[in-house]
Amino acid sequence: MKSIYLILAVCGLMLSTACYTTRTAGNSGKVPPGQAKKGYGSKSAKPFAPGQRKKN
Repeated sequence: MKSIYLILAVCGLMLSTACYTTRTAGNSGKVPPGQAKKGYGSKSAKPFAPGQRKKN
């Protein structure tokens, strides 16, 4: 009976430590202009590009 608890504990530990999140390198979660265009249904990615935004 003790061996079953030990096996379950080891499996639970392995499952809890195997989870990790992936992060984008350097962008801190920002979406590329082409992907933002697709999400909003726009025809052009120009308004989503950082160099093409109009400053107010």
